[in-house]
Amino acid sequence: MPKGLPIAVKDNLEKCRSAAIAAVDTYNRPGPRFRTAHYIVLIVIAWTALLHAIFYKKGTKPWYKKKGTNPKGDRYVRVDDDPKHWDLAECLKQHYGTENPPERKNLEFLIGLRNKIEHRHVPDLDAGLYGECQAALLNLENLISVEFGSQYAMTEQLAVSLQFSSIVPAEKRKATGKLANAAAKTIKEYVEKFRTGLPSSTLNSTKYSFNVYLVPKVANRRQFADAAVEFIRVDEASPEELERLEKLNVLIKEKHIPISNLDLIKPSEVVANVQNAIPYRFTMGSHTAAWRHFKIRPRSGAAKPEMTTPEYCVRDRAHSDYLYTKSWVDKLCRELADPAKFQEIVGAAPRAK
Repeated sequence: MPKGLPIAVKDNLEKCRSAAIAAVDTYNRPGPRFRTAHYIVLIVIAWTALLHAIFYKKGTKPWYKKKGTNPKGDRYVRVDDDPKHWDLAECLKQHYGTENPPERKNLEFLIGLRNKIEHRHVPDLDAGLYGECQAALLNLENLISVEFGSQYAMTEQLAVSLQFSSIVPAEKRKATGKLANAAAKTIKEYVEKFRTGLPSSTLNSTKYSFNVYLVPKVANRRQFADAAVEFIRVDEASPEELERLEKLNVLIKEKHIPISNLDLIKPSEVVANVQNAIPYRFTMGSHTAAWRHFKIRPRSGAAKPEMTTPEYCVRDRAHSDYLYTKSWVDKLCRELADPAKFQEIVGAAPRAK
């Protein structure tokens, strides 16, 4: 545990790490049914504890306040004389505010599932929800590293679980069948409705759902130190790297392909929306300076034009240009409202409309 931190921060960090490791242990343990249900309950506890630790580190009490209470009295709701802490849903509101990154949507999805798990029987969901479960764990690990340093992450304590890979397709079919039966109807409807309501940029983000294929290795390892498994993002891999997939044991991201670009916005629409929302002139040149500042897409003529930040920008191959998300518009409106930030991002002092 990190030294020099308040006891409340240390306690919540320890709780977070313990719950996360227990979640992974439960999910990877052979045999038990409903492993995903158990995993979701534990990973929600882990995330809640982590966000509490972050709030305490910043000097914020993550406690529910009483409504209409005299400020000189006890302002907080108490349960058995202890302050009632924010649940994960409230923590997300306080932590992210108006932002809706894939990490937040991933947790909102799991919270909804957790609530259904608590109140009704659920089928085996392991194969169908692997991506969201894995993303929640990787996002947790990343936030721990960002807030408290990589030395407090859990990478060294966890490993890729062994799989009977030859039966994975059968398990997926089995899971699909169970999701289709009457007992699972409400769960199935919830999953489909939630996923359908997401923009393609979120659905395709590894921070929302980390879906992979396990490809059997056919080449001998040259050195003992070589990794037996590699993570390769297909949209970032070179043709040479993709060719190596036949010789390596790799995990490849499964990409959700949107039916259309109806949820994406053209650059001219981005400019118009931002112009209407802020008190300063915002032009196409301003927009170019903004995406260069945040590095959400490569410049024209780049060797890998598809290398974008999917949360904000997606390349439209059919038209060889770029489309943007509502999250990008929201980010610009929020950042550029501050004149100092406007000058930093655009590279010129803001001018009134």
